[in-house]
Amino acid sequence: MSIKNFVEDTITSHKITVFSKSYCPYCRRAKTLLKDGYPDVDIGVVELDERDDGSDIQEYLRQKTGQGTVPNIFINQQHIGGCDDTIKLQSSGQLAGLIAA
Repeated sequence: MSIKNFVEDTITSHKITVFSKSYCPYCRRAKTLLKDGYPDVDIGVVELDERDDGSDIQEYLRQKTGQGTVPNIFINQQHIGGCDDTIKLQSSGQLAGLIAA
């Protein structure tokens, strides 16, 4: 499977998809917020540092979204950004609406 197909299939297979690195504190914070705040929601997590093709996936995501950092988060196939973006959406009350859509 190509990198593009893997990424696109992963995004469409989960309500929330987080492309992450296991050691990244911003990734941990975003994953905790999503898992604790929305425990009944299907969250797919791809740990890029644990995959041989992780750097290729991150490069594809950079081309797709313009964001080269992790976490790289999608909700209902819509790119919402990273950790700070997720926290802002949660603080404004918009995150629950995006997830419920």
